[in-house]
Amino acid sequence: MANSIEIRVPDLGDFSNVEIIEILVSPGDVVAREDGLLTLETDKASMDVPAPEAGVIEALTVATGDRVSTGDVIAILQPSAAKNAPADAADVDDAKPPVTENAADSATPVEITMVVPDIGDFSDVDVIEVHVANGDTVDVEDALITLETDKASMDVPATASGVVKSVLVKAGDKVSEGSPLAIVEGIPAAKGPAPETTAEKPSRDVSPPATPLVKQTPTEPQSLPAGLPSIDEAGFSRAHASPSVRKLARELGVNLVQVKGSGQKSRILHDDVKAFVKAILTGQAGIPGGGLPKVPVVDFARFGAIETKPLTRIQKISGPRLQASWINLPHVTQHDLADITDLEARRQALKGTAKDEGYSLTPLAFIMKACVLALQQFPKVNSSLSGDGESLVFKHYYHLGFAADTDNGLVVPVIRDVDQKDVFAIAKELGELSGKAREGSLKADQLQGATFTVSSLGGIGGTAFTPIVNAPEVAILGVSRSSIQPVWNGKEFTPRLMLPLSFSYDHRVVDGADAARFTTYLGEALADVDRLLDKGQGS
Repeated sequence: MANSIEIRVPDLGDFSNVEIIEILVSPGDVVAREDGLLTLETDKASMDVPAPEAGVIEALTVATGDRVSTGDVIAILQPSAAKNAPADAADVDDAKPPVTENAADSATPVEITMVVPDIGDFSDVDVIEVHVANGDTVDVEDALITLETDKASMDVPATASGVVKSVLVKAGDKVSEGSPLAIVEGIPAAKGPAPETTAEKPSRDVSPPATPLVKQTPTEPQSLPAGLPSIDEAGFSRAHASPSVRKLARELGVNLVQVKGSGQKSRILHDDVKAFVKAILTGQAGIPGGGLPKVPVVDFARFGAIETKPLTRIQKISGPRLQASWINLPHVTQHDLADITDLEARRQALKGTAKDEGYSLTPLAFIMKACVLALQQFPKVNSSLSGDGESLVFKHYYHLGFAADTDNGLVVPVIRDVDQKDVFAIAKELGELSGKAREGSLKADQLQGATFTVSSLGGIGGTAFTPIVNAPEVAILGVSRSSIQPVWNGKEFTPRLMLPLSFSYDHRVVDGADAARFTTYLGEALADVDRLLDKGQGS
């Protein structure tokens, strides 16, 4: 028909000859704007190609197994009657090949979708402030929004100069890497595809550049059907499924890691998700992982006056993570004592020099250095279980997290490559990161990648405690307040400064004998001050 339009493969960046692994529609199907038409798969990720507008599929020009590149025709669409109005003519143009991607060569303004950049392991991050509005003019690096994780806040800058045509998020929304934020009409910052293309982010949906996908993205979490398990985000991200299948799974509250795929290479299809939900709701299958009994809900006001205060953002996020770690990891805690009499004497003699340079030489710096020695001696403690639980991942780097006390709760900054730093450098970085933690200005990469964590309560008090392992790490060291205690030297009792150690570990990886050996070795390392102060030590 005269009004029919060709639907073409949008800009795929550097990818070409990409395989079609699933066709989601048939001729005669009625589709809405942004409905998935087919799924492509590169060697790294899968992506859906959406309908540029509503209408009826007249014909498909490709089949499963075909290979396509940018601009290839994949279907013929008869737009809905409403789409034939002149006011929507621009929408019809969206279905054409994305030729505007190269308009930057002639300095022609194009519509560019600003997206959330790489924010590490974080997802569903809160938008706490929006800095632009429709009609505003922005330059490259101007702040568009501010995001806040449970541990830090960060601005997302504009990647091109121009005029804001549409703001796609608001304060309170949750976004992840690749989420669209705003559409800016302007000149791309560099020659080549606009920032919203997927050449460097193949894990996101592929869509025509002028199509703001977030118009159909809910800003509030979907309620889960009764009886379905909560989503395991780590497993969800590893599941072999297309974006449209992932969206369906999230809407239904399905853990994709629990679903058996029936597609090629065990790919999870739409029907697999629907069958999984049906089996759960009809009682044909039990809830994966079982269920935990609910804590009774009590009306405390019946017994006296109460006051209700909301949890802090850190508590809301860290609480479920701690609970998940406690439930899923078989925790055991080994308690021990380390003689730090000589260490403390040397620290007292050296701390004046550190103070003159603007930082404190704390016991924690020595403890972290000693932990590296112990981790090198016991590499299992510096490992993690693989996602399938079938193997151990040994890490040849030593990034140590430490619990920092803030007004909003505990956060865990990470000092990288502790094995390559002396106690003075560690102490200086401890002070800098602790200050940023209290200010809430830690960056994402300063909160990620830890292989082992130390939680020191020595400055507060206590004799022992049971720290919870910070999964996917397999162990954590708790340190309590040191005290003078009588120690038998073979002839008499002598006063020694003893440091309580509480070593919690994942019993699936570390057994009790190795845990005892670890704390014994750690105590010996803390007693050997010359070795801790040796700047050449670390390998």
